[in-house]
Amino acid sequence: MNEKTTLAALPKSVRARIIGFSADTEDQETRFREIGFAEGDIIEILHVGVFGKSPINVKLHGTSIAMRPRQAAMINIELLNESVS
Repeated sequence: MNEKTTLAALPKSVRARIIGFSADTEDQETRFREIGFAEGDIIEILHVGVFGKSPINVKLHGTSIAMRPRQAAMINIELLNESVS
């Protein structure tokens, strides 16, 4: 069974699958979906900022997306237990 957590806690270079959202508002969840986040998508952290761990730079569908840790904490994931080469 895969470990469930949020995108904000995902270690760098570990792939995960999006399993849902715990957004503060329906508008925030809609915004995630408009950007391209959806259940079942594979995501990984490319870079985490040095100061305050912000921004978090993620790879989704071959695109680099920067977000705040607070936003990343609203994206629920399950670890795939594989490292990126």
